[in-house]
Amino acid sequence: MGKIVISGPQNISLDGVVQDPTGEEGFRLGGWFVQFGGKDLEEWSKIALDDALRAEAWLLGRRSYEYFGVRWRPRSGELADRLNSMPKYVVSSTLEEPDWNNSTILKGDVVTEVSKLKQHLDGEIVVPASYQLGRTLIEHDLVDELRLVIFPVVLGAGKRLFGEVSGIKPMRLVDARIIGDSLAFLTYKFARGA
Repeated sequence: MGKIVISGPQNISLDGVVQDPTGEEGFRLGGWFVQFGGKDLEEWSKIALDDALRAEAWLLGRRSYEYFGVRWRPRSGELADRLNSMPKYVVSSTLEEPDWNNSTILKGDVVTEVSKLKQHLDGEIVVPASYQLGRTLIEHDLVDELRLVIFPVVLGAGKRLFGEVSGIKPMRLVDARIIGDSLAFLTYKFARGA
C-alpha cells in the first residue's frame, strides 16, 4: 500500500501561504521563494532530490503538472532525469492527453481515484505544490505525511495549504531540522484515530 506524502518539498511561508513561491503566477506577493539563495537553496535542492529519489510516483493537480512538465522536460541532470522518468499521475477532468512521459490521467472522483492509486502502488506517492489537491486529500484523510520547508517570511495574504476542514486533523512531529542558514524542514505524520 502506498503512502501519500505532501512534499517535493512543500514550500510554505511562516503564515501558511503556499501560493506562487517563484513569482510566475502573477500573485502580487509572489516570488518569496526566490528571495532566498545561497546555502538555503543549495540545501533545499538536496531535499528536493532526496524526495524525488524516494518517491514511487508523483501525484499532481493539472496546473502543477503543466508547470513542472514545462520546467523539467527540457532539462537534464540527476533531479531532472528522475522527474522525467518517474511515474506521474495527474488529477484532471480537462486534460485529454498527457504530454510528459510516464504520465497517467486520473479522471472521476478524486477521493476514489487516489484511494485506488494508494492501494495499487507501494512506496511514497509524493504530492508536490498541488495545494488544492492537497487540501482535498487532507480533508478525506488520505495524506499520511507532510514535509514542509518553512520560509522565514510573513506574507499576510495568499492561498494557504490548510483551508477549512470538517474536523481536527492531529499530527505528530517526527523530524525537525534547520537547512541552509534560515529554513526549517519539518516532517509530520497524521495521527489517525487520535
